[in-house]
Amino acid sequence: MEIDGAPPVLLLPGGAESCAGFFPGLVEGLPGVRVIQYDRPGTGTSTEDGSLAGAAAHLGAYVKGLDVGPVVVVGQSLGGAVGVLLAREHPELVAGLVLLDPTPVNDPKLCARIERMTRVLGRLSAVPGLGALLGKGFRAAARRGARDLRPDCAAALRRTANLDIPTLARAVVGLAEVSVRESELPRVPAVVVTADRKPGHAVRRAHERLAAAFGGRLVSWPGATHSVHLDHPDEVLATVREVVAR
Repeated sequence: MEIDGAPPVLLLPGGAESCAGFFPGLVEGLPGVRVIQYDRPGTGTSTEDGSLAGAAAHLGAYVKGLDVGPVVVVGQSLGGAVGVLLAREHPELVAGLVLLDPTPVNDPKLCARIERMTRVLGRLSAVPGLGALLGKGFRAAARRGARDLRPDCAAALRRTANLDIPTLARAVVGLAEVSVRESELPRVPAVVVTADRKPGHAVRRAHERLAAAFGGRLVSWPGATHSVHLDHPDEVLATVREVVAR
C-alpha cells in the first residue's frame, strides 16, 4: 500500500556499516516512498574521511542538496545517534524519527563508556593474531543469532559480523563530546525502539528520556535485541510506515 504525499525516508545504519542491505525488506516495504540510502564520510563504501562530530553538518548539507524537503530518519545504533544530532542541528530537515535501539547520545556517561570500550576493542584488533580471533568470535555469534531469523535478515547479520573493527573504532571517536541535552531537541513525530531490557537498565532509561524529549513514544518488543531491525523486521516496517504516514 502506497502512502500518498509521503516524505522521503533517510536510512542511517549502525556502526560504520554500509547502508546497502542493512535494513532488509524496508525499501521494498515502502512503495511510493523515496528511500535515501547514503554512506556518510567515514562509513560504509564512502572514500571520504569523516567524523562523528561532522556527521550532522554533512548530512544536513546532503539533504538540502537533494531538495526533497524534510525527511523521516530511520537510524539504528550509531545511526540513530546521528539522527538525533541531525534533528538537533537541522530540525527543519527532519519530518520524523524512527530510532532503533539508538546509541544513547543523550547520556554523556554511557557515551564515554561506549567510546572507551570501542577504542580498547580497536587496539586489541591490531594485536597480531588477536584481531583474527576477535573476528572469528563475532562471526560465530552471528551464526548463532541468525538461526531463528528469516533468510534475508540472517544474511544481513552474517554480513555485518564481518565488521572492520578499526573503522568502527574511528567512527565512534568523539561520541562523548557530541552528547546532547534533551532540552535541545525539537518536538517531532518520533518512535524510539529499545531492546528488550529490564525497566531500570541505564540504556532503557536514556531511551525513555529521548522519546519524551521528542514528544514521541517508546516501544519495546519481547525478545528484541540491539539488532531489532533484523529480529523484528515486520514490526520495524510497520513503525516506519506509521511515522511516515503521520
